[in-house]
Amino acid sequence: MKYERDPERIRRVLGDKVQFIQGDIAVAYGGLLAGVGFFGGYPITPASEVAEGMARMLPRVKGTFIQMEDEIGSMAAIIGASWGGQKTMTATSGPGFSLMMENYGYAIMTETPCVIANVQRTGPSTGQPTLGAQGDMMQVRWGSHGDMVAIALCPSTVQECLDMTIECFNLSEKYRHPVVLMTDGEVGHLREKVIIPDEDEMELFERIPATIDKDKFIPFTNSQTRDSKVPDFPAFGTGYRTYVTGLTHNKMGYPATDKQKDHEELITRIITKITDDREILTDVEEIELEDAEIAFVTYGASARPAESVVRMGRKNGIKIGMLRIKLAWPFPRRVINELSKKVNTIIVPEMNLGQMVHPITEYADAGCKIVSAQKIGGEMHLPDELYKILEAEL
Repeated sequence: MKYERDPERIRRVLGDKVQFIQGDIAVAYGGLLAGVGFFGGYPITPASEVAEGMARMLPRVKGTFIQMEDEIGSMAAIIGASWGGQKTMTATSGPGFSLMMENYGYAIMTETPCVIANVQRTGPSTGQPTLGAQGDMMQVRWGSHGDMVAIALCPSTVQECLDMTIECFNLSEKYRHPVVLMTDGEVGHLREKVIIPDEDEMELFERIPATIDKDKFIPFTNSQTRDSKVPDFPAFGTGYRTYVTGLTHNKMGYPATDKQKDHEELITRIITKITDDREILTDVEEIELEDAEIAFVTYGASARPAESVVRMGRKNGIKIGMLRIKLAWPFPRRVINELSKKVNTIIVPEMNLGQMVHPITEYADAGCKIVSAQKIGGEMHLPDELYKILEAEL
């Protein structure tokens, strides 16, 4: 039975409009508000609370929660449920995200809308299971083999965990693409005030169903109902003969593994349906950049101490600003390039040994110095640590 989103029932389950909750629970709230009807997951620290929240709440709104045997099965389950017409979601952390990579690529190749919440922790391997990190920022972009693009958002607050989860669903449905919420153990386990948006304060995008005559329908071609590179979605059970395969396929959806032209056309369309909208997708926050001579460029939990240092620096007469990347992939290359022409130095705080510093360096003007501010071991930068890095660059 197809899940039908019931706003009144969801509100009753969520409770008070203003709450004090942790980031992982806010992710679960965002999924419910967006209309998730199926959650398939496997518990893993520090993401388990997302699954626990869904296990508790989703059945109460007539949705389906299933605990799979592992993250491979979890990703497969949400792909299948999506083709059954549901909005679907899973949650994981580092090792589980690694296990999802094959089916992540399959979701990209089959243009399957779904959402993954990755509450990052340290690694490689088991690492420090309870401690946060930002070590998967390259994996989400390059972890699947072949040519692909990613859509990934990075919340810095508990409120953004809720709001950006809703946005993940909207982007996933709009582009028929898996979308990843790249939060981390710090924000995932942080507790803050959250305001649950009213129904009229949200904008929910629903996938475009196939409506053309079933005898004339071509599954993987340009939209039949609008000018778009995103095909209409012929969910199983709606009468369309839909062939879904991770193999290179032609416009009819049938395997075409020995045809160079078919592969080029397919992959180019899957990539450009997103990159054509790079400017529309660009989402950053600018703080004190009007006259800045030096700037932090950061994201997620690392943005919190960096913003404190901006206030400290301004108080001491330093022309320091900050650019917070809210949507990391597709990368906001134009914004970075323009900023690098205004400031002398960009400092990039990350809870890793330098990942997003690489695309920042790639797209920055050659005259701008790029400094990687690295920290690992499950701890965020302290403001004093970043301030010392700032002073060294003056």
